[in-house]
Amino acid sequence: MTGLPEVRFGIIGLGLMGKEFAGAVGRWGHLSDPAAVPVITGICDGNPAAHRWFQDRLPSIRIATTDYRVLLESPDIDAVYCAVPHHLHEEMYSAVIRSGKHLMGEKPFGIDRQANERILAVAAERPDVFVRCASEFPYFPGAQRVYDWVSSGRLGRIIEARSGFNHSSDMDLTKPIHWKRIAALNGAYGCLGDLGIHTQHLPFRMGWKPGKVFGSFSKLVKERPDGAGGMAPCDTWDNATLLCEAEDGLGFAFPLTLETKRMEPGSTNRWFLEVYGMDASVRYTTDDPNAFHFLETRGKEQAWCRMDLGYKSMLPTATGPIFQFGFGDAILQMWGAFMSELYGRPVPFGCFTMEETRLSHALATAALRSAETGAMEPVQAF
Repeated sequence: MTGLPEVRFGIIGLGLMGKEFAGAVGRWGHLSDPAAVPVITGICDGNPAAHRWFQDRLPSIRIATTDYRVLLESPDIDAVYCAVPHHLHEEMYSAVIRSGKHLMGEKPFGIDRQANERILAVAAERPDVFVRCASEFPYFPGAQRVYDWVSSGRLGRIIEARSGFNHSSDMDLTKPIHWKRIAALNGAYGCLGDLGIHTQHLPFRMGWKPGKVFGSFSKLVKERPDGAGGMAPCDTWDNATLLCEAEDGLGFAFPLTLETKRMEPGSTNRWFLEVYGMDASVRYTTDDPNAFHFLETRGKEQAWCRMDLGYKSMLPTATGPIFQFGFGDAILQMWGAFMSELYGRPVPFGCFTMEETRLSHALATAALRSAETGAMEPVQAF
């Protein structure tokens, strides 16, 4: 795009989300007023066969390697998107930050709380490096409308809130083992490590910091096909439900429930947020992705209303307002927000911050402790 600065990106980890980023770069012209333009100049994956998809589509690529250090040493890379298994987060995220390259890292930003603290300590030594954690679902227009209503105080005193990210593909017991089902690679959090931040981004940003949590975790499948004719053990949590106690902006405590489930029948990819208040209530779910549901309290009878929002994105785009918004659009909005914040341009809703990852790990650690003790545990943020 003419006249805009370019940010040269390297991608470490060429799986699903790396491809989504490449797709967003290809659609960058849809953004009406971007702060800068991302250009993918380097790719890295331990499997060289993964390079081909990117090389076939991105003529801007100058470096294709199996060693992430090659990207970090290159003067042709300004920033890195790192989407790798959790056990690699500390090593790779820390190396990216030390190299002076900006970072968008995937969840949970460290395999455990200790790894997260060490990554954040490295980031504190490099305040010139911009670092954020990927989280795209809050950029759906309906999710943004929930945020606007809650932030404005329109709901009054909060009665209860529920947020969740649930899948059903693991209901297929013939589905082969994946690194997210192996504790050594995924971490002790299990499903909470990969899915938790999806459920926390909006609640945390609305100022709801859980003070106590009761964690209910389930291991439902003990083994899966290993892809080589045998079976491999699954030693991570399949489902987790966290019952938290939080406070609203008025200082009143309320129950906040966070669901992260890999095994919820019928939920292909269900992200949702529900907030119930004394004056009004709001709901959003990707099961009905273009709708915003609201209720205003009037007397003893209430009725839910459904509003079809159309394409009302946070960052303006060339897409007409009557059309539908999808997952790829949420990815584009997230990356548009990242680039805007990188260049010091304020956005209504920014990417998940390093301090928010700290709170996420404190919550997950307390939830695991609760599962061990059978009691509600305090969330001890540093």
